[in-house]
This record gives sequence, structure tokens and C-alpha cells, in this order.
Amino acid sequence: MTELDVEALQRRLADFAAARHWQPFHTPKNLVSALSVEASELLEIFQWLTPEQSDRVMHDPDRAHRVTDEVADVLAYLLQLCEVLGIDPLAALAAKIDRNELRFPVPTAPPAPQNLTGPAPAQTRPTSAQTGRAPVQNPEESPNGHSSE
Repeated sequence: MTELDVEALQRRLADFAAARHWQPFHTPKNLVSALSVEASELLEIFQWLTPEQSDRVMHDPDRAHRVTDEVADVLAYLLQLCEVLGIDPLAALAAKIDRNELRFPVPTAPPAPQNLTGPAPAQTRPTSAQTGRAPVQNPEESPNGHSSE
């Protein structure tokens, strides 16, 4: 997508909202809220899929259509948010990639082999003697006998 394409899409979205007198409602807060809702709707499609099923999601025409629509909704709200806040989305993304390349350099050695099929090792919390802090009470064992839920 070129910069002109992004600007053209932002203009179309702004014209669409203006024709319906929606501009007063397109505040940064409302746009971020709508963006979150649309991202959640995209997540909902994948929520209970296995990794293998999610890899094949675009092979099912119905799911592919739903994914495409939700991606479009997410992008539409993101572009509208950038327009309202005066953010150039392509420049912002390029700058973020630059920062990430500095923050996460390419490793010089191959990664160590990992056991990706077995359960993760149990995580233990340090004891109060190790931390020097008073023990934290389990909320399920409250002194009044009531659960915190």
C-alpha cells in the first residue's frame, strides 16, 4: 500500500463519516474503543482454533470472508484514528520497525533447541524467607471464610 493509497482511503473514510454527520462522534477515545471492539471480533474468529486450524482459516470461504471483513474494520478505524490524531501511519510503522531492529538485533548464534511438545516446568513462587516479605495470603483462604469471588 502506498502513501497515496493510505491518504485516499483516509479521505474516503472521512467523506463517508461527514456525509452521515458522524464527525462529532469520531473522537480519539471513541475511535480507539471501536478499534478494540473490531480487533476483538477478529480475535473471536480464531479464539478456539488450534494453531493448525488457524493456519488454514482462509481455506474456508465463510471464515475467510469474516476474517477479511474484520481486518478491514480494524484497518478502517486505525486509519481514522491516525487521521484524527495527525499520525502518518506508514511513517509511524517504519519508525517502529527501525526501533525494533535496534532493540532486537539479529542473533549471532543459532537458537538453542527447545522442547516444544512437553509441558512447561512448574513455576514456583519465592518463599517469604527468600524475599524478606511477609507471606501473601491466598484469597481463597480468607480469614472470614468467604471467597473473594
